[in-house]
Amino acid sequence: MSRLLRGVCAVGPRGMPQGPGPRCCRSFSSGEWEPPPPGRGDWAGRRRWSALAWAAGGAVAAVVAGLGLARQAEMKQQQAHWQPRGEPAVAAAEDELARRCERFMAPPVSGLRELREQRGEMRGRMELLIMETQSQVCRALAQVDRGAAFTVDRWERKEGGGGISCVLQDGEIFEKAGVNVSVVFGNLSEEAAQQMRSRGKVLKAKNGKLPFCAMGVSSVIHPKNPYVPTIHFNYRYFEIEEADGTKHWWFGGGTDLTPTYLNKEDAVHFHKTLKEACDEHNPELYPKFKKWCDDYFYIKHRGERRGIGGIFFDDLDSPSKEEVFQFVQSCAKAIVPCYIPIVKKHCHDKFTPEEKLWQQIRRGRYVEFNLVYDRGTKFGLATPGSRIESILMSLPLTARWEYMHAPPVDSREAEILEVLRNPKDWVH
Repeated sequence: MSRLLRGVCAVGPRGMPQGPGPRCCRSFSSGEWEPPPPGRGDWAGRRRWSALAWAAGGAVAAVVAGLGLARQAEMKQQQAHWQPRGEPAVAAAEDELARRCERFMAPPVSGLRELREQRGEMRGRMELLIMETQSQVCRALAQVDRGAAFTVDRWERKEGGGGISCVLQDGEIFEKAGVNVSVVFGNLSEEAAQQMRSRGKVLKAKNGKLPFCAMGVSSVIHPKNPYVPTIHFNYRYFEIEEADGTKHWWFGGGTDLTPTYLNKEDAVHFHKTLKEACDEHNPELYPKFKKWCDDYFYIKHRGERRGIGGIFFDDLDSPSKEEVFQFVQSCAKAIVPCYIPIVKKHCHDKFTPEEKLWQQIRRGRYVEFNLVYDRGTKFGLATPGSRIESILMSLPLTARWEYMHAPPVDSREAEILEVLRNPKDWVH
């Protein structure tokens, strides 16, 4: 993976266009959820079955009992119709794919049939990874915040594709936690194409059109307790087809931490976990992407970083598609272990009204960065058909701006500001 550092451009859009469309909402709560059984009915039947089982919170037996004999007979027919056929290895692979999808927060955006047809292609593999990441993170958060429920909002984009937004609000631990998946396709707008060309990409349109496919998982988690930091992560894949059929692809993403108060042990744990994920592939990656993160999440008009960093990269397209995918997969798997132990450690810490006020002021800085500088937010807001609710999911429920606020010298508030102005090396 020594070549993985090549092909990394300086900047790139962090978000993908998301559009409005029909939505299907449900709730997912912690504690007693169990996945529905891996039936083999057609996909529409499977989605109906999944929706019933999920809404029942895992009470599958009760759902079946309430269906009636006619409905049960229909489900049996669907299961028989979708009995895997062909060679045993193919049938086993299809069955395993169905079981894997049943563990997601909702059926995959592309549908099981399409994912089967895309078996082995990066588009299908990346969609499974982001769906799996969404599910793992949501379950971990729900386990910590007992009794909290995620609203699962499935939406469609009329231009092509759609997504699944999972949002928890006003929990005991988390004030707002959102984990979004989007899988969209169509033709790039001229504005989006110009933005990519400005980053050095040579894109040749045909009749003014550039077909694209973009997918990713994105999350921002705002806890209630000021001693629990906010976390953001985003991992995405982009594919563009030029007029002559040439395809360009790249990955991007990162994970970063924004604490209200500095805890050095937490900072070391967070960065070490991300470094270990990077080091599995190349020891040069962490320092490269750590610096990129510090430089990117910089609030220029304040002269400070948004948080204590992490890793960030974009336009990653070498040494090979498979090697970069494996690296992104390692980064995604590091999200829960780098963050959840910190949440558990501090979620019941006592805090004062003054400390809560400081958290609100720091959240104001978070909002400033996202609305003024964040490329993903700006890209989404400027894209026709964008889904505004999902784009602005990153903003906290509450924030505060006080005129000319300055913390006392040598205070804990001043300590975190010093680190935000002068990034530190946390792992050496």
